[in-house]
Order: sequence, then structure tokens, then C-alpha cells
Amino acid sequence: MVALLKDKVVLISGGTQGLGAGVARRAAAEGAAGIAITGRNAGAGEELAAAISAAGVETRFIKTDLADVEQARNSVLETIAEFGQLDCAVNAAGLTTRGTMLDTTPELFDAHIAVNLKSPFFIMSETIKHLRSRGVPGSILNVISIAELGGQPYLAPYVAAKAGLAGVTRNAAHAHRWDRIRINGLDIGWTATDGEAETQKKFHGAGDDWLEKANASVPMGKLGQVDEIAEFIVFLLSDRSGVVTGSVIDWDQNVLGGSD
Repeated sequence: MVALLKDKVVLISGGTQGLGAGVARRAAAEGAAGIAITGRNAGAGEELAAAISAAGVETRFIKTDLADVEQARNSVLETIAEFGQLDCAVNAAGLTTRGTMLDTTPELFDAHIAVNLKSPFFIMSETIKHLRSRGVPGSILNVISIAELGGQPYLAPYVAAKAGLAGVTRNAAHAHRWDRIRINGLDIGWTATDGEAETQKKFHGAGDDWLEKANASVPMGKLGQVDEIAEFIVFLLSDRSGVVTGSVIDWDQNVLGGSD
């Protein structure tokens, strides 16, 4: 069978670790023509880019701080300059620092909006402009969060930003359906990543056995897995997912609205 991303150039924001890195590896396995990964950690980014390039898919790291919207926009332009085209974009980065309705400062709120909403918005905008200028179809996938539907009390600014991203995903998909640019979102639930391990220890006092306890607490006996989610993201980016656009899909093992 033809590789899902054959001849496609893919940009992945937050692609140096966790889910973003998993998407980069999966995109390479599915025959991408080129991959750009962005993030703040130059060491991790350069190491991952070198590893994927050595395996046969040209990959570039673009140092980007998504708190700065101009850096986010420039990451799209640099990808196009590097590879001559851009076909797919994944907004995988996310800020998860905690804050409730009562203790969130304006500065924390603004930080969440900048990283989780504003920069993804303008990455989408620049990608759409490029695709329209070429007159070609393309696809965008926004990694959102199941928390955008309500979330825990300590995720107030995160929920505000991610709910906005879910809304703009649908808005942009509707606005650009006649351009044949498909835009979808994935509301992921609790996922096993190195970043989540740090979050659990920093904010919730978890020990080294946090993952074992977390796995035992959920219906399927395991948290969401990076490789499984990455595979689904690449499928949604690819032509194999057909005409699907404007969908924000729950990737979770708890059914919202269900009650025992």
C-alpha cells in the first residue's frame, strides 16, 4: 500500500518531545517527503531531527517559542523556505501549568492563550495562505484536549484556551472547505508521556510509581499511548481519511455524559 504521507511535507509544533515527537516519527514511517519540528529545546530538537534524517526522511529543527506569535508564524515560513512547500501542519504543543478560577493571574491566563490558542491560530493562518497560493489541498490537525469540554477545576486557563482552539478548528474547516483544506482536532485524554510524568510530580505530588497507579485507575488498564495517538493523527492528515473536516474527535476512555 502507498505510504500515507508520500510526497508530503509536514510541520509539527511541539515536535521535540512527547506526542509531537511521536507524530514526527510516525510521519517519517509513512513516507513524508520532509518534516519540520519546532520547540524550545534545541538539544532535543536537533537530536530527534538527526535521528529521523539518518533513517531516511529529511528533518529539520526550527527553534520556536510559541509564547511569541511571530516565532510561531515564522516557523511556517521557514519550513516552506527549507522544503519549498508545506502540505500538513500539526499543532501539538501545549502549556499545562495549573490554575483555578480563583488563583489564575492575568499573566498565567495570557500565557495559556498565547501558547495554546494564539500561536496555533496563526500557524493555521500561515499554512492556509500557503496552500491557497499553491492551489493545492492540504490538512491541519490540532491536538486539543478532552478538557476543553469542561476539565478539572485546576485547569481553568488551559480549558479556556483549548475550548477556543476547538472552536476555531471548526470555524477554519468551514471557511476553507472549498479550498480543499481539511482541518480537524483531537480531544486527547490522559496520556502517558515524559511531560505528563513531570506534571504529575510537580503539581500533584506523584511518586515514581505514578504511571502504574494511573493505569490501574482507568477503564482500559492503560493511559493513552503516544504511538497509538500519533498513528491516528497521521491517518487524519492523510488522504486516506477522505473528506473528513471540521471534526473534533474524542480520544479518551471515559464517555462524557455517561453515568453509572
